[in-house]
Amino acid sequence: MKHKLSFGYVNILSENMAEIIVDEGVQVSLEMTEECDDFLAREFAGELGILVHRINNYSFTYEAQLNVASYEKIKAMAVVTYNQQGEQVIRELLEKRAMDGWNLKIFSGLELGWQQAYDWLQTELMTAEAS
Repeated sequence: MKHKLSFGYVNILSENMAEIIVDEGVQVSLEMTEECDDFLAREFAGELGILVHRINNYSFTYEAQLNVASYEKIKAMAVVTYNQQGEQVIRELLEKRAMDGWNLKIFSGLELGWQQAYDWLQTELMTAEAS
């Protein structure tokens, strides 16, 4: 099920997994990260996995960098990138948020990364349920 938000789309892939696609050229703001967190809180009861499908180029404000993916029920995040720039943005974000200890893995969209990311998230979520 696809839901339009002010900055892009959220596709609900399963009862505990969502795919986020940010529109081309967007500068993600603090308000947009809060909008996303509010949506996830309404749609998902328990822990969830996020698949960020980075098919478009976009950036984050400084405030958004400090708040993105703060929703406490996110168990794992997979990011599918298609170029060095997209991967670099994610790596820089990981450095800034290193203290948060994100369970995040980057996949190459040029090497069937979406399916690999989906499968990895399923494994991570099953591991969370078992513990």
